[in-house]
Amino acid sequence: MLIWKKRFVSGAFLFVLLSFSSIIFVGASSMWSQTYGGTAYDCAYTLVGTSDGGFALAGETNSFGAGESDFWLVKTDESGNMEWNHTYGGSGVDYAFGLVETSDGGFALAGLTYSFGVGDSDFWLVKTDANGNVQWNQTYGGSGTDYAYDLVETSDGGYAIAGETRSFGAGEEDFWLIKTDGSGNMEWNQTYGGTRFEYGGALVELSDGGFALAGGSDSFGDGSYDFCLIKTDEFGALQWNKTYGGSGYDVDSSLVQTSDGGFALSGLTFSFGAGDADYWLIKTDSDGNMQWNHTYGGAGTDYNDGLVETADGGFALAGMQFSFGVGESNLWLVKTDASGNMQWNQTYAGAGFSYNGGGLLELSDGGFALAGETRSLGAGDADFWLIKTDENGVIPEFPSWTILPLLFTATLLVILCKKRLNKNMPKKS
Repeated sequence: MLIWKKRFVSGAFLFVLLSFSSIIFVGASSMWSQTYGGTAYDCAYTLVGTSDGGFALAGETNSFGAGESDFWLVKTDESGNMEWNHTYGGSGVDYAFGLVETSDGGFALAGLTYSFGVGDSDFWLVKTDANGNVQWNQTYGGSGTDYAYDLVETSDGGYAIAGETRSFGAGEEDFWLIKTDGSGNMEWNQTYGGTRFEYGGALVELSDGGFALAGGSDSFGDGSYDFCLIKTDEFGALQWNKTYGGSGYDVDSSLVQTSDGGFALSGLTFSFGAGDADYWLIKTDSDGNMQWNHTYGGAGTDYNDGLVETADGGFALAGMQFSFGVGESNLWLVKTDASGNMQWNQTYAGAGFSYNGGGLLELSDGGFALAGETRSLGAGDADFWLIKTDENGVIPEFPSWTILPLLFTATLLVILCKKRLNKNMPKKS
């Protein structure tokens, strides 16, 4: 495994050029919407709540930075007002898909880089201090195309990064899991997959020290792509894997370990539901055996990206939908009970939501924070978009386009794969 570090550029910009806001205060709490960006395309792919009560968003910017597109990290206060921002990148294309606030108060970002490394594109891990200043960075990859989609800070103070590789593994493209120490030095790595394409975009460290990965597999299962769930030990050795799907294209984008020790997976399905594509939520036990599943959607195409288990034991899902609302596409938030039955849903007009899970949080006041992109608001072609709602998903500045609970439960075949899994999604050029 080749690891190569190179110099990159970090910049900060005047807030007045970057932040456009609309804030509505209701009683002691607030519901608001904020955009951040320049004149070109800027998209947030991930969101975390910070220890000071604010937020941090990361994604790509084509408005600022050194290259064609750069990592962009934006830090806000609790009302979404920008406190600072930094770009990280070289002369090529660099996208940040994963973000964590680290135990020392700084941040770690993971994604892909075409600017640095040894291959066509490589995993890129950037560590910053609490103000976004770079402390170190590492690339990981081979001669092919390698994309990182998610990361966690591990219980030993290191990092685990999940994505896909065309440099290593058994197939055309495999899941790739990397474990590093606290300075980003690789400790071990594992690939999982069959002879075709696997895509891994969601990662959780488990209480037993192992890991769970979720994504999609074209090597195993029923359809062209199926949801897949992989469980490993603390060194990445495969313990079991499962696939879930029908005859169509089904790809997971989000994964949580649930309070009962099981798992919840969500993404999009072309196999089941009411429309062209629908949100799909699957609940499993601790061994990956399906307990129930639900689809949510209308007649159009509805893409799910974000998933959280809520404090009441239910779930919230967020993404982009073309079935409802007033815009060409809208951000769509769905709330369910503990059995996946829809309780309510809200659309937010004119949103193009991020294509990576993690841009959704449940907050201590019962409300939700959602991050992605908007082409309807802001300054540029597309801007980072951060929304704070109340406990029912309401933000008064947007008209409510709540729909009837279009809930469709699919009966499906769960297939246990005896081999290692991975998948591929269409790439953004």
